[in-house]
Amino acid sequence: MKTVLITGGNKGIGLELTRSFLALEYNVIVIARSFDNFEFTDSVKCISYDLTDIEGIPKLIVPLGHIDILINNAGVMYSLPYDNYPQEKVNSMLKLNLEAPIKLIEECVKIGATRIVNNASIAGQIGHPDVWYGATKAGVINATKSFAKIFDGKVVINAVAASPVETDMLATIPLERREAFLKTVVLNRFATADEVAKTIVWLATDSPEYINGTTVDVNNGSYMR
Repeated sequence: MKTVLITGGNKGIGLELTRSFLALEYNVIVIARSFDNFEFTDSVKCISYDLTDIEGIPKLIVPLGHIDILINNAGVMYSLPYDNYPQEKVNSMLKLNLEAPIKLIEECVKIGATRIVNNASIAGQIGHPDVWYGATKAGVINATKSFAKIFDGKVVINAVAASPVETDMLATIPLERREAFLKTVVLNRFATADEVAKTIVWLATDSPEYINGTTVDVNNGSYMR
């Protein structure tokens, strides 16, 4: 039985990922800050951990023994203006959205991971009102490309860049911005967590190994390239 490690697998897209991998009969490990009202506590290995503690990540990962797949899903967005952004928010976002995924990649490859998917964002491709959020997601996309070259085909690593998704994070986006975005998509709706999760699962399991270092867009035509 293969093992998948999912960060932030307790809600939103992460919860759909947990559900999907369980359905595929994977051994699922979830890292999250808390597991309040988590429906799969009896089915998965739950690890309560604050991923902004970068230095503690190696000690967290080594005891897991073996990981086949890493899904870097955990992230945060504050939707604050660039000129009124508390330094502590900048620091926590950099750690959770960028430093932690990179450190997890480093450590999980050491214990066997051969497939990695990073949950990035359209914000890292087109710019974003939350400057620090966009910058961290652009960093994740770049790290995906860099690691694909570094691993030289021994590890298949890709990213997903979704436009706004119907999760708790959507509530942090001002209403006028949400309404403006809906005018740019073909279906006039936001992506669902399940749609993004299905894309991630495919990249983690069945996608050809030639798809490597790639960012898959999930934005329904709002950013065509």
